[in-house]
Amino acid sequence: MDQTNRLRERISAATHYIESKIDFKPEIGIILGTGLGSLADFIEDPVTIDYTDIPEFPVSTVFGHAGRLLLGTLEGRKVVAMQGRFHYYEGYSMQEITIPVRVMKQLGIKLLVASNACGGLNPSFKAGDIMIITDHMNFMGSNPLLGPNLNEFGPRFPDMSEIYDKSLVRQLELAAQTLGIHVQKGVYSAVSGPNYATKAELGMLIRLGSDTIGMSTVPEAIVAKHCGLKVAGVSCITDMAIPDSMTAPSHEEIVKVAESVKPNFVKLVKEFVKEVLLS
Repeated sequence: MDQTNRLRERISAATHYIESKIDFKPEIGIILGTGLGSLADFIEDPVTIDYTDIPEFPVSTVFGHAGRLLLGTLEGRKVVAMQGRFHYYEGYSMQEITIPVRVMKQLGIKLLVASNACGGLNPSFKAGDIMIITDHMNFMGSNPLLGPNLNEFGPRFPDMSEIYDKSLVRQLELAAQTLGIHVQKGVYSAVSGPNYATKAELGMLIRLGSDTIGMSTVPEAIVAKHCGLKVAGVSCITDMAIPDSMTAPSHEEIVKVAESVKPNFVKLVKEFVKEVLLS
């Protein structure tokens, strides 16, 4: 069996298993990044499924990622939340780490909210800030759409000129204003990791116009856009990666800062989910 049909089989098997556990169609998918999984605690009457129980599903291997799927109601909306994601640096292919996005599309979602913990590059930012993603740059060295196109999901050459829907950016801003939460806006750059970037690499990204750097989100956003989903992105800035003053944080330190940002992150996403217009 070729790799493309094998990928289709994996998506189908995972989708059918999850559908057998629920009696509703979620309309919003949420990917919870490092240290941000507690939003799942606010999902009402959740159906909780460990990734290890889902046929053909990847498994989280990184500290700070619980590795389970929750389906239920958040602020009156039916949602499916990934409590932990998959990363290219874990050894998965780009196609594998984006299987969950295509599964969520098959389950019925119209909107993907992707979150992450990241490093700040814009000197006007600070650790602990929340940034609404307005665009991204892919420096991961690969692309999840490589290989034969899955025509049932989207076109061979999808338009990526506006991955992060402008109307959703504005709705996130309004949600933040309602709550009195200060937010930044900017461009997120993704690298493969798992090592942190060199000072020369960080300087390059700053000169190219990047506001933050991380190791996720971009593959999921590309596949979501290919699938015809609306995409919103939220970054929690856990450290500043300014070349002249940087000190590389430990993963545990990143999780700790993400934990401190968590209350505002949770409030922002809950308000956004409650008020977002999907039409």
